[in-house]
Amino acid sequence: MTDTELTVPLYRLAHGRTGDKGDRSNISVIAWHPALWDVLAAQVTEEAVARQFARRRPSRVTRHLLPNLHAMNFVLDGVLDGGVNDALNLDSHGKALSFLLLDMPVQVPASLQPHLAGPPA
Repeated sequence: MTDTELTVPLYRLAHGRTGDKGDRSNISVIAWHPALWDVLAAQVTEEAVARQFARRRPSRVTRHLLPNLHAMNFVLDGVLDGGVNDALNLDSHGKALSFLLLDMPVQVPASLQPHLAGPPA
């Protein structure tokens, strides 16, 4: 890219919604602004999310793109320590995992800075 890039956490580009069922977590990532969609689609991939969750050892990460909504949904299998009822770790609930994903660093062209949430970098 010819544009200067910023490194920002994903939460500056998108917000998330999360749910869980058994040992599976669903995390939706929704762009704050349509102009951010291409960056999200290019960088928030199955591989990138698997790396972000490496310590939780997901058995599989699947991404479902919803471009008309400027959103995507990730299904992470095997990340909840066996499931909410089986886990000894109270923080393993799927709802808490969206914060881990939203902390992932993303490279953003400086020209998109007006569309980012939060204070300027």
